[in-house]
This record gives sequence, C-alpha cells and structure tokens, in this order.
Amino acid sequence: VQLVESGGGLVQPGGSLRLSCAASGFSLDYYAMGWFRQAPGKEREVISCISGSDGMTYYEDSVKGRFTISRDNAKNTVYLQLNNLKPEDTAVYYCATDYFSSSCPLPRRHIELWGQGTLVTVSS
Repeated sequence: VQLVESGGGLVQPGGSLRLSCAASGFSLDYYAMGWFRQAPGKEREVISCISGSDGMTYYEDSVKGRFTISRDNAKNTVYLQLNNLKPEDTAVYYCATDYFSSSCPLPRRHIELWGQGTLVTVSS
C-alpha cells in the first residue's frame, strides 16, 4: 500500500505544474485524498482535499483560485494543478489519506498514509 507523487520541478514565478499521486495496493475511490506541503523551516500544512463520496473540494486560502485538485478513480490517481506559482509556493508537496474517511477535511494528525513527496521550486 503506497502513494507515489510525481511532477515536481523548477518553475519560474507565474508558471504552472501538475502534480500526480498514484495509489497502489488499494483503491482510492472511496477515500478523501489530501495534498500537503512543507516549506523549509515550516510545519507541514494541508493545502487541498477532495472527498471520495461526492468529489467536494477544499482549498487553503493561500492557494484558492490558483490550485485545482482532481481525481481519476479509473487511474487510481489524484492530481494537483498548480497555476500562477509564487516563490512562497516552494515546498515539498505530499499526497496523503487517513485511509478511513470519505469526506474532507483531512487533519494532519489523522493521516495514516503519506507519499514520499515531490519538490516544487519556484524561482527566477
């Protein structure tokens, strides 16, 4: 049972990236799935969540309107589209689930399964 992120990289301010999170060993279609990030010297924080029950989405205020979370249950994959990136978005991005709930939010303390993370660097 694991989550594997991909899609990170170096991008200029204003640029875009799409992160992917592929699940293996379980079917993620029931579960709420979240994206977290951890910037250097800061705590890991939740930035987005998508429910498994009805596809409802949640965004932290700093990314609202710029990031879009989606899921493709047929591919067992969750995505995070990052647009209009800013230097303060630089962080390691993780997907995660509590492997229990179908609804958001996903408090960090409830997370049972983390991916290994993918680094996003926004710099000119």
